[in-house]
Amino acid sequence: MKFTQATIVWAAAALARGAFAADDAESSSSAAEASTSVAAALPTFTPTTLKAPFLEQFTDDWESRWKPSHAKKESSNEEEWAYVGEWSVEEPTVYKGMEGDKGLVVKNPAAHHAISAKFPKKIDNKGKTLVVQYEVKLQNGLECGGAYLKLLRDTKSLHQDEFANTTPYVIMFGPDKCGHTNKVHFIFNHKNPKSGEYEEKHLSSPPTARIVKTTELYTLIVHPNNTYVIKQNNEQVKTGSLLEDFSPAVNPEKEIDDPKDSKPADWVDESRIPDPEAKKPEDWDEDAPYEIVDEEATKPEDWLEDEPLTIPDPEAQKPEDWDDEEDGDWIPPTVPNPKCADASGCGAWTKPMKKNPDYKGKWTAPYIDNPAYKGVWAPRKIKNPNYFEDKTPANFEPMGAIGFEIWTMQNNILFDNIYIGHSVEEADKLAQETFHEKHPQEQLLELADKPKVEDKPKSPSDLSFTEDPVTYVKEKVDLFLTIAKSNPIEAIKFVPEVPTAIGGLIVTLAALVGVFAMGGSTPAPVKKAAGDAKDKAKDAKDKAAEAVATGAENVKAEVNKRTTRSQS
Repeated sequence: MKFTQATIVWAAAALARGAFAADDAESSSSAAEASTSVAAALPTFTPTTLKAPFLEQFTDDWESRWKPSHAKKESSNEEEWAYVGEWSVEEPTVYKGMEGDKGLVVKNPAAHHAISAKFPKKIDNKGKTLVVQYEVKLQNGLECGGAYLKLLRDTKSLHQDEFANTTPYVIMFGPDKCGHTNKVHFIFNHKNPKSGEYEEKHLSSPPTARIVKTTELYTLIVHPNNTYVIKQNNEQVKTGSLLEDFSPAVNPEKEIDDPKDSKPADWVDESRIPDPEAKKPEDWDEDAPYEIVDEEATKPEDWLEDEPLTIPDPEAQKPEDWDDEEDGDWIPPTVPNPKCADASGCGAWTKPMKKNPDYKGKWTAPYIDNPAYKGVWAPRKIKNPNYFEDKTPANFEPMGAIGFEIWTMQNNILFDNIYIGHSVEEADKLAQETFHEKHPQEQLLELADKPKVEDKPKSPSDLSFTEDPVTYVKEKVDLFLTIAKSNPIEAIKFVPEVPTAIGGLIVTLAALVGVFAMGGSTPAPVKKAAGDAKDKAKDAKDKAAEAVATGAENVKAEVNKRTTRSQS
């Protein structure tokens, strides 16, 4: 069979079409397999049998414990805010990692939300370890808002319907982000044993919250020895002491500045002064200018004094709609004189300025150490009348309820699997049953959702037509011809795309010959095949055309070699 230029081009185009179809099929298959694999592997939620002072998994009876608040939120300004945000218990809609696992969901964006649940009995951790653990799932991310919880102080006035920002709390813990602020809060209210007043103690260097759409596990552990641990996804991100890492400090200073003490009128606190004995030298000229004319300068030989710095733009043309009578005489815009670029300068030459060697500026007396200096004044210290020492700030006030009182710009924040108790081991067991079961599934779904970054092909068999059509066709044809020189059968097995494309050409040509021999018109299937080939070739545009041409020339060259050999 004789290979013509048109035949070779058609075969290369067919090879390209096959590559498109293979890439599309492989991509669709991979995505479907990943989705099916994750969906089939999802674990099923089963309520835990673990016990704790408070353990919440938002089962069907959740409404018997949790009450939303619609109280007014007090503000420092005159505005009043109502807690109008709605709550719902539902399964996640983003990266679902477990079947039947429901959580408490913030439903409204840009709204104030408040909801709380009372503990079966108050939690008093005096002399005990306190463990606070819960899951947060930011299904829409978090640009500005809170996702923290509050453990409320056990008081007789603890009414869930009136839960608000002013409700006394013992601990606030969890992520909070807005703009550049992004941290995991740990704040506790400490009671002054002398005054009875409460003061918020803020963790000075809180860890950063991870703003992702997968479930994040937040854990706070406070030990009776006043040390604390903060974990994210069961990994320690912050440890320290309640007595050292919080602001204001738990215990005040033993001594304070005496408020009645004042600096004496004759106190000298200037360490250096101008030398009173120094005098300006007689030859000091304060009026000498900073720069003077350089009298020794000479005009450069290539200076073009007769050339202007700018000239009318020779390429500018008067607009067609310019009316000299109404608009005046048209003057072309000016451009830098190109002659000046190759010379030292143009126009009138003047001697340049140089720094004046006699310039000294305004005279000032030099500074010397002050012989009367007494040092930096500070008020004397006295005993702090409000001093106290609390050696056990970890003995928090008794807690009677848990609440979420937040404002957020993003909705669909989901809270789940809350543990409030005294056992690190039990909290870990709950995490193993819940978080560690679903988090890997969520990560797989998140990974499948990200654009796939392919490595560059390492061999012709790894090439993809859609990534580099020119290289694809060229490498496939070259590889086929190279192998075919020594073993045509192996060439067909190893690079089946090339003979397949040529085989399709032969079938199509045979059909066309039959049609013309019968004197009839081209059958519909053949027309469709030809139309499809034309459309695919058009879609490939310039890259496909280049690929086809390159591959065609390689094939033609090899065929010519073989034809020449056979004729000789």
